Amino acid sequence: MPTVALKPPLELLIAAPRGFCAGVDRAIRIVELALEKHGAPVFVRHEIVHNRFVVDALRTKGAVFVEELDEVPDGAPVVFSAHGVPKAVPAEAQGRGLDYLDATCPLVSKVHRQAERLVAAGRHILFIGHHGHPEVIGTFGQVPPGAMTLVETAGDAMVVEPADPANLAFLTQTTLSVDDTAEIVRTLERRFPLIQGPRGEDICYATSNRQIAVKAIAARCDLLLVIGAPNSSNSLRLVEVAEREGTAAHLLQRADELDWRWLDGVGTLGITAGASAPELLVRELVDRLAERYAVRETEVETSRETIAFKLPRALEAA
Repeated sequence: MPTVALKPPLELLIAAPRGFCAGVDRAIRIVELALEKHGAPVFVRHEIVHNRFVVDALRTKGAVFVEELDEVPDGAPVVFSAHGVPKAVPAEAQGRGLDYLDATCPLVSKVHRQAERLVAAGRHILFIGHHGHPEVIGTFGQVPPGAMTLVETAGDAMVVEPADPANLAFLTQTTLSVDDTAEIVRTLERRFPLIQGPRGEDICYATSNRQIAVKAIAARCDLLLVIGAPNSSNSLRLVEVAEREGTAAHLLQRADELDWRWLDGVGTLGITAGASAPELLVRELVDRLAERYAVRETEVETSRETIAFKLPRALEAA
């Protein structure tokens, strides 16, 4: 009788919460309902969320992704991405008579309104975020040029020299590292004691919760895998959180990007997913691991998310 090779054991610690947040759920649903209402094609300015699987799935349903509004034909419906857009974009859409829907995450919209109020009150804003990220571009586009200065690192916070230190405020991108941001804020508050911060936390609940969940499992893992896109800020931060806890970590978009060599000597593997990655991709990865290993899963839950955001009024009855 032939000998059956036993699969080596692999313990999986799966972080919870992980994957889709309420803002991503809402944005995807807006595109789907727009397609139901208008039929294909529905144009989407930029990736609706930073996930190739999600974008490709919507593309097969009839969504057409474009970079700028001048690629949208007159009279066609268009959706703005969850990351937010400068004020000039809806103004241009309105001027052209386009039927547009804004899928900006409500937590990003909250930062936009904060920026408007602070500038109206005469304060210059030091905005903590990553250069070139769509959310940063969208937030800067809410206020007049020169009203905000980007601060990316604690080093930037040490050297920034605003013209009027007595009339400063700070705001942050919603998908940053909680620890990095806290260090930057401490530096700004030490240098500019009169600086005004937001009443509530700008880093969104989902970003914070996913980082806390990674911290809860990282020390128990030999390796942590993060499912997410390379242009997803919150996913990249999860890799950094694990590495700061002393655990090696890799980002991958789908299971087919798994390098089996990463698992050499690994007995306990952590898994999480960024806020734009669907649970289907987590299960896909677990199934792939089960091809070579006798996997045993344990979900480690640090909090439970029940937040849901309303759809735009134009789609509520769709």
